[in-house]
Amino acid sequence: MDMPTDWIALLALAFFLGAKHGLDADHLATIDGLTRYNIRHTPLRARWCGALFSLGHGSIVMLIALGVGTVSTHWQVPAWMEDLGTWISISFLTTLGILNLRAVMRAAPDAMVAPIGLKAGLLSRLQATSNPLAIAAVGALFALSFDTMSQAALFAVTATQHGGVGHALGLGLAFTLGMLLADGANGLWIAKLLRRADHRARIASRVMGLTVAAISLSVAFFGLARWLHADISHWYEGKELLIGTTVILALTASFVIGNGLARLLLPAAPLPAGDTASPASTF
Repeated sequence: MDMPTDWIALLALAFFLGAKHGLDADHLATIDGLTRYNIRHTPLRARWCGALFSLGHGSIVMLIALGVGTVSTHWQVPAWMEDLGTWISISFLTTLGILNLRAVMRAAPDAMVAPIGLKAGLLSRLQATSNPLAIAAVGALFALSFDTMSQAALFAVTATQHGGVGHALGLGLAFTLGMLLADGANGLWIAKLLRRADHRARIASRVMGLTVAAISLSVAFFGLARWLHADISHWYEGKELLIGTTVILALTASFVIGNGLARLLLPAAPLPAGDTASPASTF
């Protein structure tokens, strides 16, 4: 990825990439699981699960940025890392897109659709917690992955060229703030759906599920096209902010469209008491 040379543009890119990262399927799935658990046990904390998860995740990003920025001001990310990261991303996004599309298609008519995530499935037992520090710890564990660590290292290396460790922390903070905004909003939205849990919520969850699947598959296809065709890769240079913003707007629009479509198609009809979770919520 070619990073902007202007510091303000670099901060803006880090912020939007953080927001885009917060809308990854694994984030959506894990926050969904944490919120579903807490809506039953500690309802007042349920709406904060996304923010707590994001703070834990962001703390690791900040530590990586600090560590890489301190170790060396001249280290360069190896060229092979970009190709490896591209194929990891394509594989994961394709799998996530297919799984989320299948979840929508196979969901029972009376069930809400829960997002599907790969890491969320591996750490499903950790989602059964109401302790704020434990929720943040789940977010921290999610940051110990190739994509997050390589991105944080790239930010740190780029930032040190602008002035040192302080700039590396600045980019890490901008990334974390963007992610906090996305994860926090997602947690609030899921808590609202689960509290209502009526026909409107079911429709809204399906729209969101289809959007997650479509975006995952689209980004995977675009990544493959960039790798195969140099012209597309050259076109993408300098447009990272535009692409990231487009993804964020698409997911945000799915929130609005899902709620609007639900109001048009069905009146509110509450489920029986206690029926707030679906079979799909178990990862």
